[in-house]
Amino acid sequence: MSAPAPVYEGRQRVSASEAFVETLVAQGVTDVFGIVGSAYMDAHDLFPLAGIRFISVAHEQNAAHMADGYARATGRHGVCIAQNGPGITNFVTAIAAAYWAHSPVVAITPEAGSATAGLGGFQETEQLPIFSKITKWQTHVNSPARIAELTGRAFHYALHERGPVQVNIPRDYFYGEIDTEIPRPFRVERGPGDAEAIRQAARLLAEAKFPVIVAGGGVAMADGVAELITLAERLSAPVVNSYLHNDSFPASHPLAAGPLGYQGSKAAMHLIAKADVVLALGTRLGPFGTLPQYGLDYWPAQAKIIQVDADLRVLGLVKKIALGIHGDARAAARAIDAELSARLGERVPNAGRLAEIAAEREAWAAELAAQAGTNEAGRVDPRRALAALAAARPANAMVATDIGNVCSVSNSYLQFDTPNSFFAAMSFGNCGYAFPTAIGAKVGRPDRPSIAYIGDGAWGMSLAEVLTCVRENIPVVAVVFDNAQWGAEKRNQIDYFDSRFLGTELQNPNFAEVARAMGANGYTVEHEDQVGDALRLAISSNRPTVINLRLTQALGDPFRRDAFKPPRRLLAKYAAYSARG
Repeated sequence: MSAPAPVYEGRQRVSASEAFVETLVAQGVTDVFGIVGSAYMDAHDLFPLAGIRFISVAHEQNAAHMADGYARATGRHGVCIAQNGPGITNFVTAIAAAYWAHSPVVAITPEAGSATAGLGGFQETEQLPIFSKITKWQTHVNSPARIAELTGRAFHYALHERGPVQVNIPRDYFYGEIDTEIPRPFRVERGPGDAEAIRQAARLLAEAKFPVIVAGGGVAMADGVAELITLAERLSAPVVNSYLHNDSFPASHPLAAGPLGYQGSKAAMHLIAKADVVLALGTRLGPFGTLPQYGLDYWPAQAKIIQVDADLRVLGLVKKIALGIHGDARAAARAIDAELSARLGERVPNAGRLAEIAAEREAWAAELAAQAGTNEAGRVDPRRALAALAAARPANAMVATDIGNVCSVSNSYLQFDTPNSFFAAMSFGNCGYAFPTAIGAKVGRPDRPSIAYIGDGAWGMSLAEVLTCVRENIPVVAVVFDNAQWGAEKRNQIDYFDSRFLGTELQNPNFAEVARAMGANGYTVEHEDQVGDALRLAISSNRPTVINLRLTQALGDPFRRDAFKPPRRLLAKYAAYSARG
């Protein structure tokens, strides 16, 4: 559905709510996520007339996650709105996740009335400070006459600075008549970066004995996968995905080695360990995505790093670099390739390197298959379940993953050939992320299947949105990993606290039955050979579906072995408790 054109051109006298809604229309907004509230009801009443679908959710945090998923799936703005005070504070966790995912989310935050600000009235709090560190830009509408101007500017910054923004509007400023003009969006194209730096990058790569490319989220955001493929093929360079950006380079390509980071690909790690030059394209090289894994300290400390990013501030922030390029990933890849073409001429595949990449991929695939555990009566080994889900997943499906042990292990099994297909909570790592994000992605891309992977603990934070899917007819598939535990933290208790389980064991209902009671489809899976059939059936039904996937309690490695030390108990009673085992 496309938004209708704004109803007027030039400067006109309109109500403040009309000016606000017409600004949304001008920005191409067709969907808004939130919970209705009296603070903005005058504008809300105009949404249907403006061609804007309002998706009423169960909890405001999930509205902002939906806006995030929508933005990541479409490349357009995701918009969320709620009641002032508690409705807005519920946005915080999801806006923080959107910040670390570089999602152009526009959070509309109606505020308590301007005439009573500071008096401690009903549902009043200062709404700008709490978002100050997790937004790219904030604005407070200080006059109804500026509501269109400032709202339009927020949309502009969100898209071009790639991150969430906040538009704070006193609730009384939606009323009254104003003379205003609706700002129209305009594109600002990013260039490849400094020409001399591009030439230096080409020289370093041309002279490299074993160049490796790290494809970050910025590649997909810039629609630069095709340009990266051309560049990688000219160099015969293996391409590894940055952490949780498994869709930044097609997994089926012979140069693809898989993701770095927690539960990533050993093939990627072995190959980048050999690099003498690393091209980090569209990535900040976040610390969690380059830590040792599987006992491998794989980051090539002596390699020369060329880092390309649209955000100047991340260049050289995490890793020492030989060359920084402030530019667009797509434009930079094209420019570097042009320089290499002049230096190297026709592309000649490096047969030896291609064979090495293929061997590493095959070795990792065999090792991964060998890690499958044993099924139990009525329960499936997590790795077997993840492999079966991967085999049954349609090629064009989008997947959102939550945080947690099994969801994190899925990083080893999730491969994509299409960008904007994989959505995770990134370095913010909050529970309850996957399902609402998958909902937003499905609203934005109704032509593609949308699947959420969620642990049974995190499912408690978002299962109410099944009601939203039923009411709004959003056919998302939730795969709930039912192993009756908070697995990530339980693993820490096993490794460091002598298996003293406090707060990590769960008693669950049958979530498939709960889903059916809510009006959705619900399937219970207890055997390995049922996993793929259940996913295929759920997708083909085109209805909201919950798959209650009963798993054994087998757990993968913990997130951070380096983050824990053996506990010390200085007081006698605590020392005795520690020794109890």
